[in-house]
Amino acid sequence: ISIDTLSQSIIKCLCKIKMNDPPPPPNPSKRELTLNERNAVLQALLLRSSPNFILQRGAVKRIADEFNVNRNTIGRIWKRGEEEPHRTVKSKRFPTKVMFLCAVARPRHDTHRNQLFDGKLGIWPFITVEPAQRSSRNRPRGTLVTKALASVTNIEYRQFILEKVLPAIEEKWPRNHQRIRIQHDNAKPHIRNDDPQFQEAIRRSTFDIQLTSQPANSPDLNVLDLGFFNSIQSLQHQSAPRTVDELITIVQDSFQQLHHSTLNNTFLTLQTCMEECILHNGNNNYKIRHMSKQRLEREGRLPISIDCNPAVLQRVTRQDN
Repeated sequence: ISIDTLSQSIIKCLCKIKMNDPPPPPNPSKRELTLNERNAVLQALLLRSSPNFILQRGAVKRIADEFNVNRNTIGRIWKRGEEEPHRTVKSKRFPTKVMFLCAVARPRHDTHRNQLFDGKLGIWPFITVEPAQRSSRNRPRGTLVTKALASVTNIEYRQFILEKVLPAIEEKWPRNHQRIRIQHDNAKPHIRNDDPQFQEAIRRSTFDIQLTSQPANSPDLNVLDLGFFNSIQSLQHQSAPRTVDELITIVQDSFQQLHHSTLNNTFLTLQTCMEECILHNGNNNYKIRHMSKQRLEREGRLPISIDCNPAVLQRVTRQDN
């Protein structure tokens, strides 16, 4: 028999075997479900879920095997069946922002009033209230509308310091602590430490008040930026305000709801950051120390102040000499 005849016979046999082979099983990942099957899957998922819509363990795998589909398909059907919260925003690139002036101090016992001073002096928004220029479906023309200030100058900042911060100190500060240092950062709108109007106002005060600036480029040395603002924002993000007035109300409520222990823990963290700054020659390439402050507070062993590391004391002594 020739080679050509043998090769043609082998090819014909292979073709017959190929044609007589059973078809491969369908790939579950490529199978498309009909609308009725999708509804049946959703009903099966609901039967295997709790009243809080939490699926039982292994429910997705069992339903995927029952309908011969991929588990990801079952997961997508379950997610599409959930009702998404409806939120509208004018633009995600330019959300409405409001600047606040916040004044806090470390919580302490007020012996004069015989109560705890929570350290929260106040938080005030930089806003203006103007009548609406034209009518809309939300309000008629002339209605007073709250608007956030686009920028803050030293005029507004000085006004807030004199009319809001200093009166709050006179009202809430414990009488057994007369020495007060107001620390602010080095932003351009902030007034100078020797501002004449501020100096004239503190002369009439019953406290020894001075205005100081924090070290430049050191946000870890500001108790607000260090952690207090993040704690307020975590509470504020639980709500979805639609107007500037609602945003201001939510921020002020979050400020009042925050427990005084959070502010006290932030001041302890500030002390550790000061120590780390000295050890790293004023740099900020360090990790913030964790002390398990909540556990120490539960056990009644939370320190009032952090003990200074001997290495820090030696470094400061060498620099002074």
